[in-house]
This record gives sequence, C-alpha cells and structure tokens, in this order.
Amino acid sequence: MKRLIAFFSFLILAAAAVTAGCGGGKDDKSAYKAVLKEELVVCTEAAFAPFEYEDKKTGELRGFDIDLIRAVAKEIGFKKCTVTNMNFDDLIPAINARKADVSIAGLSITEERKKMVFFSKPYYKSGLAFIVRKGVDDVRSFEDLKTKRVAVQEKTTGALYGEKLQEKGAVLKMYETTDQALMELMAGNVDAIICDLPVLQNFLAVGGSSYARLAGDPLTEENYGIMVSKKNPDMVKAVDQALDALKQNGTYDKLYDKWFGSGKAK
Repeated sequence: MKRLIAFFSFLILAAAAVTAGCGGGKDDKSAYKAVLKEELVVCTEAAFAPFEYEDKKTGELRGFDIDLIRAVAKEIGFKKCTVTNMNFDDLIPAINARKADVSIAGLSITEERKKMVFFSKPYYKSGLAFIVRKGVDDVRSFEDLKTKRVAVQEKTTGALYGEKLQEKGAVLKMYETTDQALMELMAGNVDAIICDLPVLQNFLAVGGSSYARLAGDPLTEENYGIMVSKKNPDMVKAVDQALDALKQNGTYDKLYDKWFGSGKAK
C-alpha cells in the first residue's frame, strides 16, 4: 500500500511539474504583469492610410494599426494608450531612447532594422508594388520604370527598390511621407510610386484611380511587426501574447474586416 501511495504521489508531482513548465496555460498573465503600468506610450507616423492617418475633420489618429495597438494595450491591461504622431525617421530613435514603449507604423520586419530594435511576431502580411500615373502607358513591368520619374518614401523598403532603378537611369525622388509622394503623382510631377500594396490599393479605392493605376506584379512579400526597444524584451513577450489572444478571441478578425473587408488572406 505504501508503495502504491508513493507511486501515485510521484504521478501527481510529475503532472504539476509539466503544468508549471508550460507556463500555466493560455490564461497565464505573467508576461503582462512584467510590463504593466498606467499607460502604454506608442509612436507612429500617421501618413500611411489605411494603417494610420489623421482624420482631417477631428484631428484624431485612425487606422488599422491604431485600433490594433489600442486592443493590444487593453488586452495587456494598460488603463491608457497614448499614440503620438512623429516623423518616420524619428521612430527608431524614439524607441531606443525609451520615449515610447512601442511603435506601430506599417513597419516591415527587415534584417537591417532587427539590428537596432526588436520586433513582435508578424501581424500583417504585405508587400511592395507600384502605381503609374494615368497617361503613362508604356509601363508594364518594374524594368519599364528605369526611364521614369519614380517617387518613394525615404528610408523605407520602397526606397531600396527605387535606388535599384536609379542605377539604371530612373529619376528617383524621395519624400518624407507617402502622402507627399501621392500628391506629387496627382500633380503630374512624378510618373510612378513604389510603396506597400495595401496603401496603394487604398489610395486607388478612395479616388486615386482617377490619377493612377496598378502596374506589373507585386515586387515583394513583407511582414509588418510592432517595434520595441532591445532594452525591453519583456514588452515583446507581452505584445506577442496579446496578439495571439486577439487572434484567438476574434478581435483581430473584426479589426481586419473593418479596415480591409472580409475574404482577404490575413
């Protein structure tokens, strides 16, 4: 009998050890507790509709990224989520100086950026594409852009592709924001823009099709991630867990459908 009791006691202790090793299951909130405070401070560049942009009537920041990061903050348990708009070039310095806890701004996860900051797991699959101005009828492929005036946003993955064209003879024009590049295209000052496909699709859908068209095939497949300082690894763990929770409870799908419509790959 003593041997049986000892045997069953061993099984109970072993099961408890396995449970502990699994981190307490789906309801474990330890990752949240490690970063929780009163306010989550977020930085973005609000010139990248439909991911982040400033509502012209109210001045409020809106977009898929804005809704998503607020949902992440709520899931973790922050009482307040403050999103600050700044120049794209200032996002990484702001994160590394700990002026913001996270940055969400349609940021492609690249090896170069990963040398400077941490990224969450991917939350959106994107990719580069290009549009050409109406009347520019001799562009059917990326190579056809080598004789054109091409606009890009500086220090983006689109800019890297623009530099490849510049080496082949294209006139490359860099702008601080995607909005500026789009305005230049509408004014006829550039022939094409290289940018993220969902941003270009949004531009065409809200009236840009009067000025431009998609041309050629998508250039890349890229993943967006939420950016965090390398001095704050606990925040990455918390954000990753929150993203998983939002996908499991249906919140992510609701936000995706709100901004992009249903039926698209997530």
